[in-house]
Amino acid sequence: MQKRSAGLLLFRHTADGTEVLLGHMGGPYFAKKDAGAWTVPKGEYEPDESAWDAARREFREELGLEPPDGEALALGEVRQTNGKIVTVWAIEADLDPATVDPGTFTMEWPPRSGRVQEFPELDRVAWCGVRRAREVIVTAQAAFLDRLAEHSP
Repeated sequence: MQKRSAGLLLFRHTADGTEVLLGHMGGPYFAKKDAGAWTVPKGEYEPDESAWDAARREFREELGLEPPDGEALALGEVRQTNGKIVTVWAIEADLDPATVDPGTFTMEWPPRSGRVQEFPELDRVAWCGVRRAREVIVTAQAAFLDRLAEHSP
């Protein structure tokens, strides 16, 4: 069965232009990476859950905060190189990255060591201008930035 993820892309308008809130993926594989290591806060869901409900649940789990209210702009779907289908909505809102309390995951690290360690889902969260976001976001997710620009002044 094909994996599916859903998420919320927060955006805000500043004097310098539109900014989006991205998270840097946690864990040892992404620790020293920048390009391609930032993502819309999102997560997987099962067929019995709606993508919208999953996006809101994953926002809570990944950031430790309630998702903001506001008009949700459907940005559609993309297929990432790993085959996963990602569905995203954009919401105009402000959030202080210092208030984020990320969820965690466990994995064996180092590989084949028998040691299980806990890592944050997102090890940091930051507001990025659209140009910077395009440089660091997971490649397929850049389409969401284009679609957001179609809705923004």
